[in-house]
Amino acid sequence: MSNANSKKPDIYTRITNSIIADLERGVKSWTKPWSAGNTEGRIIIPKRHNGEAYQGINILSLWGSAMEQGFSASTWMTFRQAGELGGCVIKGQKGSPVVYANTLTRTEENDQGEEVEQTIPYMKGYSVFNVEQIEGLPEHFYEKPVPSGDPVERIERADTFFTATKADIHHGGDRAYYAAGADTVKLPYIEAFRDAESYYATLAHEMTHWTKHESRLDRDFGRKKWGDEGYAEEELVAELGAAFLCADLEISLEDRDDHSAYIASWLKVLKDDKRAIFRAAAHAQRAVNYLHGLQGKEQEAA
Repeated sequence: MSNANSKKPDIYTRITNSIIADLERGVKSWTKPWSAGNTEGRIIIPKRHNGEAYQGINILSLWGSAMEQGFSASTWMTFRQAGELGGCVIKGQKGSPVVYANTLTRTEENDQGEEVEQTIPYMKGYSVFNVEQIEGLPEHFYEKPVPSGDPVERIERADTFFTATKADIHHGGDRAYYAAGADTVKLPYIEAFRDAESYYATLAHEMTHWTKHESRLDRDFGRKKWGDEGYAEEELVAELGAAFLCADLEISLEDRDDHSAYIASWLKVLKDDKRAIFRAAAHAQRAVNYLHGLQGKEQEAA
């Protein structure tokens, strides 16, 4: 490996450092799309050239790139894919980092002299370009995001989504939290929130916590007390899960006042472990996928 290559930050470091820089400015990368003045239409998950949605850490990376460069289009592709579709990346345009995770199988000899297959996970980074950085693509790639519709309709869809999970949700009091012992989500009444969308965004956060139960995804970061590293990691997962869900359900997301206090603990976690945000995003994506997987169960049973 050349000296030039050895000094280049790896993909974990590059993306983590970008998120750390946001947090040090008091900005959470996963809420940037909702607070950016250059956003047109509704917030949606970034998509590949074939319409497939990105997942996990790639959502955060591409949301951040779009905000920094003022893109409103949600579709991204590689230099080669652009060419195959008849387009050409505009000269001087810089790609945005995404990652690809997979496993490879290698045969090795164990201590007994036997050949065994080892499965080794790996991750590689590559660059993609927003369609606004590309000329000559078919016209449908340049269509702008459709503005959100009736807010009541959006909230009704969200209500249907969370009801389908059959989670035990209780209302009352002045705090929102997930009670692990009782396996219950507790929220103030909707009238106590600034608006209906704030209520559903908070519910998305607590429902992400709900997925950690041992009967569901059995997620445990080793929390011992309030505010420790394990607590901070779980809160980070819930924050990301809420952001992903709000994009899916077309709900506006605003920072919760009580979460500004977590920024220092998140910074410590991210600075101590360059892979922490990748791990948190992966857990958040699994939580969101789990909640999506509960949709339609009632109809199937009937």
